[in-house]
Amino acid sequence: MNRNEKYQHFKALHEQDTTFVMPNPWDAGSARLLTSLGFEALATTSAGYAFSKGKRDSFAGLSRQEILINATEITAATELPVSADLEDGFGATSDICAETVTKACATGLVGGSIEDATGDPGTPIYEFAQAVDRIRAAAEAASGQDFLLTARAENFICGNPDLTDTIRRLQAFSEAGADVLYAPGLPDIETIRTVCREVDKPVNVVMGLRGPGYSIAELADAGVKRISVGGSFARAAFGALMRAAQEVRLSGTFDYALDAMPGEAISQLMSHTKSTNRS
Repeated sequence: MNRNEKYQHFKALHEQDTTFVMPNPWDAGSARLLTSLGFEALATTSAGYAFSKGKRDSFAGLSRQEILINATEITAATELPVSADLEDGFGATSDICAETVTKACATGLVGGSIEDATGDPGTPIYEFAQAVDRIRAAAEAASGQDFLLTARAENFICGNPDLTDTIRRLQAFSEAGADVLYAPGLPDIETIRTVCREVDKPVNVVMGLRGPGYSIAELADAGVKRISVGGSFARAAFGALMRAAQEVRLSGTFDYALDAMPGEAISQLMSHTKSTNRS
């Protein structure tokens, strides 16, 4: 599929009656594996990618350039639509958010999210009007560019579990032009149901992080349109690595290899393109 076809497919997923899962690869190899399993769209994860680079998941951990290079590698590794975790847009001003979306479009991405968290522990959330202006600028940059914009309200993971303000922000983000709405960290299924009922755009919910876990069927019944997994698949991979290494270090055995994915199976998923630089 070309980029427009990927965008049309991605947009259609949000308009269909059923709920879909959009897992989060952290590099080209994990993108190829997830593509092989029949998912219909993928999303990048700043957390998973940061871990793979030996960095913390934080605002200062990865630059915009690093995030977009990672996104470019993932979009090149799959025929699926890819949406990106664009953090806070990599700047406080509306102009920077718009610039980030413009640069994201050039990577082959057909979607991306902008959050209202500042990264400043003293004032962790952007003031309401500024947060809305940032989403409006991002939406204007995305207009006509085959790009689905997700707006994130970060209250619940930034120490301010204010549902009324979260819904107010999501409604304003929708009016400002966001295509998808997302409030990570909602505490329970009834809160998720309330958010879905109170907004007029598709809602994304993340699973696999913290708090209670719900099935796809339960989330669909609550009105969720899209489910992502954030950095949890990357953490699962690190967990398997830790268990294997601890077994060798502490027990002196190598039974972990019995559960490992065969090298031949992995090779079949990977690119056959030869390197042009063998120095």
